[in-house]
Amino acid sequence: MTSPFRPLTQDVAVAPQIALADLKTAAEAGYRTIVSNRPDGEDPGQPTAAEVAAEAEANGLAFVHLPFQGTNMTPDQVKALAGLLADPETGKVLAFCRSGTRSSIIYSAAAVANGKPLPEVIGDAAKGGYDLAPHAPLIKALADAAR
Repeated sequence: MTSPFRPLTQDVAVAPQIALADLKTAAEAGYRTIVSNRPDGEDPGQPTAAEVAAEAEANGLAFVHLPFQGTNMTPDQVKALAGLLADPETGKVLAFCRSGTRSSIIYSAAAVANGKPLPEVIGDAAKGGYDLAPHAPLIKALADAAR
């Protein structure tokens, strides 16, 4: 079985909606923090944040819920993720949403807020299969607002 995890950097990957069983795989792959960018009830049958949090904890993983729809993330959410990414205790991060795109966008904004150049994060996303070039103005604006 192929992993749904799409590495953007050595320490950050994104994924489309993960199954609860994927959390064991994430732990075995060295991830330490799971970030959910999906609101509960976005799709029928998706695990709730509470279910993912419980399974993450059972596998020794930290869980952070930063839900938003589309590109409607807030600067506070970007700032929260930037803080996680800057904290060495966070370890490797796996973020997920419906397709992985919104997780890529918020990661990119957080990375830029932390000082990484915008072209570099656009390139990181491309490595994971996400074309964020059209979102560059949004990423920059969110990063600036989160600083």
